Amino acid sequence: MQILVTGATGYAGRRVSTALSRAGHTVLGLARDTDSPAARALVADEVTPVPGDFSRPETWRGHLEGTDAVVHLLMDMSDPAAGDRRLFAELLAAQERDGRRRHLVFTTGISSYGRTGLALMDENTPGNPDSPIGFRFALEKELAASGLAHTVVRPGFMYGGPASTSMTGQWFAAAEAGAPVFYGDTTKRWSWVHVDDLADAYVRILDNPAAVDKETFVIADDQRLSALDMQRTAVRAVGHTGEIMLESAEAGGMMQMAADQDELVTSAKAHRLLGWRPRHTAFTDNPELHYQAWKAAQPTT
Repeated sequence: MQILVTGATGYAGRRVSTALSRAGHTVLGLARDTDSPAARALVADEVTPVPGDFSRPETWRGHLEGTDAVVHLLMDMSDPAAGDRRLFAELLAAQERDGRRRHLVFTTGISSYGRTGLALMDENTPGNPDSPIGFRFALEKELAASGLAHTVVRPGFMYGGPASTSMTGQWFAAAEAGAPVFYGDTTKRWSWVHVDDLADAYVRILDNPAAVDKETFVIADDQRLSALDMQRTAVRAVGHTGEIMLESAEAGGMMQMAADQDELVTSAKAHRLLGWRPRHTAFTDNPELHYQAWKAAQPTT
């Protein structure tokens, strides 16, 4: 298949794009600047960077021609809900133009659930509309009503590789600066997934997209440590031996507020329907390895 990936130069985007290319697909990676180091890195992974600004559909509309699937892996922070609705509209318009049914793999995340009060959540757990990013559940419903062929992926918290937008990367950076901070509830626990295990789920979905049309998958491993214990492991891997400062979730901004609760999920459905299993069992198995991977990806000065 020919697959267009939005957010291809980002953390998850590059790993997913590369995995799809290695699986034999022709992969186009949307990039604002196709000459940037991140875009050139896609070329080395046999992914073709194509120019486009996601917030301006006229710059990437043409890339839908001849495309069989779109993997959506970014959030337009200027207006995330409107950006995703524009994507839905462009796919519907393209389908109307040429009659070609493109399969959209739409990525949200487990923080969309918000506070549910449940010990373990799955694909059928209703989200709390009061969550700061609860609008993503509303978008999932709009997508389901649109008639577009689609699969929804809700990843856990990502780690591994360059960790550029991972909480673990933020923890490493803060520890190196000598000022690690933990935001919010110190008892909360999150489900995690290695970025390459997440990429494998996208490959499995697009191996036979018709079989998982209109399905939703939670993708996470079985780690159950508290987020604060995870951060302690991360900062010790850096060599920081001091205390971690505690701040309110509000002090950390919208994403910290969105994740300020237990977010434990089960991926039993993905195990059953996709045959997906995480190959990386836990961040804490080798935190020094993950720190070195993050460190190697930092720009040199």
